[in-house]
This record gives sequence, structure tokens and C-alpha cells, in this order.
Amino acid sequence: MKISDNTGISMPLRNLISILGAVAIGVWAYFGIIERLNNIETQGKLMIVDVEKNTEFRIKWPRGEMGSLPADNEQYMLIEHIAGQVEKHTQQLEGGMHNKVNIDFLKEQVQSLQDDVEKLKDKVRENGNGH
Repeated sequence: MKISDNTGISMPLRNLISILGAVAIGVWAYFGIIERLNNIETQGKLMIVDVEKNTEFRIKWPRGEMGSLPADNEQYMLIEHIAGQVEKHTQQLEGGMHNKVNIDFLKEQVQSLQDDVEKLKDKVRENGNGH
């Protein structure tokens, strides 16, 4: 049997249409699979980029290398303001403790003076000069 480009093959038309349909379905399935693989590969690459950015953010944000939020800046300012107020109150409290010591000392002195005055009054009464 000799086969060349001029060799004739007889085949029912139904078989020819079936073969062409099978080839068309195969080509369609092949390109569908390739498209799906390309989508998955693209999504994988995008995810890798996102993971790398997330890792960089996760490491650099706590260190302050990526700046800070405006809310954080406002909180820092409030903390500094409150720290100043606490310092003033601490100074006033320490000053008040010194005043307490002075007040206690003066109370003792007044009590001592009152005792001395009472003794003098008693002596004056004993001498009969008091009315």
C-alpha cells in the first residue's frame, strides 16, 4: 500500500463530523485549562507580592520606620500634656507635704504657748492679783 498526498480515503461523513467535533472539544478544553492555569499563576504572583509587602509592614511598622498614624501622633501629644500636668501635681503635692510638717510644728508651738499662758494665769491667780 502506497500512501501519498493524493491517496484517497473513503469515510462516512458522520465519522468525519465526529472527529472534527472531538478535535474542536479537545482544543476548547486545552485552551480552557491553559487559561485557568494562567489565572492561578497570576493570582499566585499577586499573592506573593502582597505577602512580601505585609511582611515588610509587619516588621517595619512597630519600629516606626514607616511613619505613624495621625491618631497615634495625637495620642502622643495628649500623653506629653498629661505628663506635664502630673509633674505639676507632683510638685504641688510635695510642697503640700512640707506645709503639713510646718503646720504640725506650728501646732506644737501654739500648744506649748497655750500651756505656758495657762501656767502664768494660774500663778497670777495664786498670788491673788487676778479678778
